Order: sequence, then structure tokens, then C-alpha cells
Amino acid sequence: MDKPQGQRTCLYDTADLDVVVADMSRQAAGLLTGRQQIVIVGLLRRGAPLAEMLRDRLAHDYGLTSLPLYKLHVKRYADDLTLLHPETELTESAEQTLLDLTGATVVVVDDVLYRGHSMLKAVEYLAGKNPVEIRTVVLVDRGVTRLPIRADITGMRLDVAPRDIIECNVPPYEPEFRIDLLQPDKP
Repeated sequence: MDKPQGQRTCLYDTADLDVVVADMSRQAAGLLTGRQQIVIVGLLRRGAPLAEMLRDRLAHDYGLTSLPLYKLHVKRYADDLTLLHPETELTESAEQTLLDLTGATVVVVDDVLYRGHSMLKAVEYLAGKNPVEIRTVVLVDRGVTRLPIRADITGMRLDVAPRDIIECNVPPYEPEFRIDLLQPDKP
């Protein structure tokens, strides 16, 4: 997919984001310490590698090891904020159909909290798997949710103009871990 045209400004580079992810893992460790069963769920696309980064930091820095990671495909908007699906679409894998989260604390990770549709759909779906607790984590909160959903852990809040786009560049989907602000060309 070609990236939209416009002026891009790097807001956070890899070094900046390493500090942000370290702080997010510190906050997560505080919420998760003492929990018996912890499961991490990354929303595809970019929430999944962010979930892996968070899990790696939790293991390395806080000794929270052997945390299972699942990837959940939820989609509503394209990266350029064009509406792809009028109803948020969740695709369940065969593995997820049989998933039993009874008694687990589930940590759901996504890159950007925009209107809240994707996160709410994921939380609704996972709540049906009987976890004891669901926590939400996002790298960027745009502060414009329209649904009753908030992140328990937010890497940063970026208040930008409605037509501007926050581009989270996350390996392996992009070569460099960074956040850009895209101000699209006028139509």
C-alpha cells in the first residue's frame, strides 16, 4: 500500500520510543505483578509487534516470563484513516475459537487509539472468553475516542488536527521504529 502524500514530520525516533516502551512496561509490571495467569494480545497489524516489544521488556526488566502472545485481527480504518468497514471487523482464527481465558489477566495492545472501535471490539470479544481482568495498552492516544473506551496504559497522547494522521512505523512493517505526523496534501 502506498503511503498518502503530504508533509511528514518525525515526532519520535527509535531512541525516543525505546524510552516510551520502557515506561509502558514499567506501568504494565505494576498492574500485572502478582497475577497468576497473564496473556498478551496484540491487535494486527502494528499492535502485534508492539505487544512483542512489551512482552520482551516485561521479561527482561521485571522477570515476567512465559507470557503467551496472541494476535487478533481487528479492522475498521486504514492507516490513512479512511473507513474500510462500516462495522468493525474481527477475524477469529481457529486457535482463538478454542481459546479459554478463564481466570487470566489479558493485556490488549494496539498502536493508536483513534475513535475506539477496534479496541472496543477486541475487548468485547475477549470478555466472552471469561478473563478475570482486561487491561488496554496503546502507544498513542489521539484523544478523540467516541466510544466508552480508554487505555489503562498510554505511551503518549498526541492532540493533532482531525485531518492529520499519526503514522506509527513499527518493524517488521516498516524498517524503522518511529512516529510521524502526516499533514496530507489538500484534495
